[in-house]
Amino acid sequence: MQFVINNWYLFLALVVVLALLIAPIVMQRMHGIGSLAPSQCVLLVNRESGVFVDVSEPAEFKTGHISNAINVPVGMINQGAPQIDKHKERPIIVVGRVPSRALKAATALRKRGFQTVHVLAGGLAAWDKENLPIEKS
Repeated sequence: MQFVINNWYLFLALVVVLALLIAPIVMQRMHGIGSLAPSQCVLLVNRESGVFVDVSEPAEFKTGHISNAINVPVGMINQGAPQIDKHKERPIIVVGRVPSRALKAATALRKRGFQTVHVLAGGLAAWDKENLPIEKS
């Protein structure tokens, strides 16, 4: 106990780091956003006509993306994106190279009335690791 008292700042730093690691997971659950593995995403697209929404910037999107993914940068989602609005009733799978960007976009989609929103766990890197196809524009 004396060690904790003498090094309180280290334990405070530990608590802050743990909170930063856990916060995105808690936020995702609170907003009703599921996280799916690449294989689950394939099933969702094939069985329930799911739609991939890639929230990468256009330059990133051109370097590689999932086939038939709709590119809508995060900033455009809040402004309204007609290319995905027509898919409100279908399951949406948000893909991004940056996990926080994908979660932010998924949260915005839920707030805009999209019923079923998921995030691809591990992003495009996980998709590529599973040797699933990636298109380049």
